[in-house]
Amino acid sequence: MLLTTWVLIAPAAAASLGSNAIDLQQPLASRLLPSKIPFLGFGTWNIDPSNASEAVSAALQAGYRHLDCATAYGNQKEVGRGIADGLKKAAVKRSDIWITSKLWNDHHDPSLVEEALDQTLFDLGLDYLDLWLMHWPVGNSLATGESELNYIDTWHAMEKLHKTDKVRKIGVSNFSPAQLKDIIDKSNTKPAVHQFEIHPYLPQSKWIEYHHKLGIAVTAYSPFANTNPTYTPVQGDPPLLLKNTDLLAVAAVRQCTAAQVALVWGWNHSDSVIPKSSQVSHIKENFGALNCHLEKEDLERIDGISKQYLKRFNNPSKDYGVKLFDGLEDA
Repeated sequence: MLLTTWVLIAPAAAASLGSNAIDLQQPLASRLLPSKIPFLGFGTWNIDPSNASEAVSAALQAGYRHLDCATAYGNQKEVGRGIADGLKKAAVKRSDIWITSKLWNDHHDPSLVEEALDQTLFDLGLDYLDLWLMHWPVGNSLATGESELNYIDTWHAMEKLHKTDKVRKIGVSNFSPAQLKDIIDKSNTKPAVHQFEIHPYLPQSKWIEYHHKLGIAVTAYSPFANTNPTYTPVQGDPPLLLKNTDLLAVAAVRQCTAAQVALVWGWNHSDSVIPKSSQVSHIKENFGALNCHLEKEDLERIDGISKQYLKRFNNPSKDYGVKLFDGLEDA
């Protein structure tokens, strides 16, 4: 487990010192990481366009100051309207929030990269992104349309845009150890952030520790694991994470919900987590994790879950026809 000298102070304890929930969204300087990302974000994956605007606006009004978006989610125009509405109703400025988006596979060719960024900015109604990630190390060949491992030239094109006022940080998502090393060795700009799947069924502790040694921040997606309905159940799957008996036991003792416990574990384990929900009640419940205090023994108990259940839920290797996550847990 990653309990080091820079582990976050428990939000409830910080609140007792007079901080409010929005203040607690500001990351602690003691983390010594290059990207100051609010550690609790709001994800927009699989939020239907029909209510994406409402959900994003509700998240900003609830206090979230970190939004995670992507071209591939097919809802960025609606998310953009939600951002505008939420900023107005929450009385906050664009500079007060962190917005991430991602480059999709069909624009990996260097000639298409800036076009993709411009379209994202237009759809979201923004002048700049705080962070732009390469969604996968996989691009579609212009010649055949087939998926192929293709990321170095794409990264170099992203590096050029990093020097403009359109994007402040660049990073990657879903890379393997060899691919991350490759990009560092062959480029001038190290990824500021790596976003990948992390939850108690897939803790990836050594992989996270490796990033911290390099000074790369880690964002955890799918913090509720197989509770996400996107992941089709298969025989042998562990129980739904939010029904896991260890998680529920900790939640009962600490008077939190299972979702809140999973989130507190997540941001103590990585650097930021991005739960998503389209329901206002769940959006508020997740934000309430800032008032959920876990002790060291709670975190250690949750760490032990992966000894019984180890499962990666997002692995499109077969769909893409390439090997992904080589060298990582449950690849």
